[in-house]
Amino acid sequence: MTSIIDTTFTMHSDTPPKDADTWSPTLRNYHQVLWSKVLPNGKIFDLTSSQKPPYYHYHSSDLGDFCLSSDAIIHTYSKWRRKSMVTIIETFPKAEIDAFYNLSNTIGSYILFPANKIEGIQTINQARGMMTYKIGDRFDLTLECIRRSYLGIENPLSAHINGYSNFFKLFENFQGYVNFFLLDDLIDMDTGKIRFWLPFTEFGERDAVPTSTEEYREYMKNASEFAKARNIRIAEWANINLNN
Repeated sequence: MTSIIDTTFTMHSDTPPKDADTWSPTLRNYHQVLWSKVLPNGKIFDLTSSQKPPYYHYHSSDLGDFCLSSDAIIHTYSKWRRKSMVTIIETFPKAEIDAFYNLSNTIGSYILFPANKIEGIQTINQARGMMTYKIGDRFDLTLECIRRSYLGIENPLSAHINGYSNFFKLFENFQGYVNFFLLDDLIDMDTGKIRFWLPFTEFGERDAVPTSTEEYREYMKNASEFAKARNIRIAEWANINLNN
């Protein structure tokens, strides 16, 4: 049986050289069919999507009105201009970096976040990218912020996550959020803790982005394993739920 979701498809291939989150029609379609599904409360979170780029996704019902946009959750840092990162990337064979980049453009490396503007508050997409030292656009650290927010624990993204509390309430709790977006492979199911891509003790105690060749290799390995595992999970879910 063939799923309508091709987890090997690279989103940049139908948008070169533009941003896939904004311009990829394939990514737009995949988001719409994957996340139009039953919420933990039993209600359907059906999405309608923009017909032309920039692509946004909308839901309106007694649950509320929501505007969502795509966000890449695996970053190779291969296009960063920070000198230290450029030096690290140059130590790896181009083919290895290209393979990591292609993996980071498959559906397992994307998610939806709220996109409606709130005065005085950056979106989660914006904030996690701007907090270079504490978050570094890493999704494992972003997910830790979301986990803490569900528990009422302060974190670097508290104001931004709390600003969109109506969205996160849809999933009732952290496990509901993880299950809905098929993020299980980033969670240690025995402890409920995040499987961080680099050693982590607390936000701000070290630079969030890799600072050496060894750290980058560890980051690339762990982020790649998650993307591959999530692609498999997405394909299995799609084969069961989208091929009837």
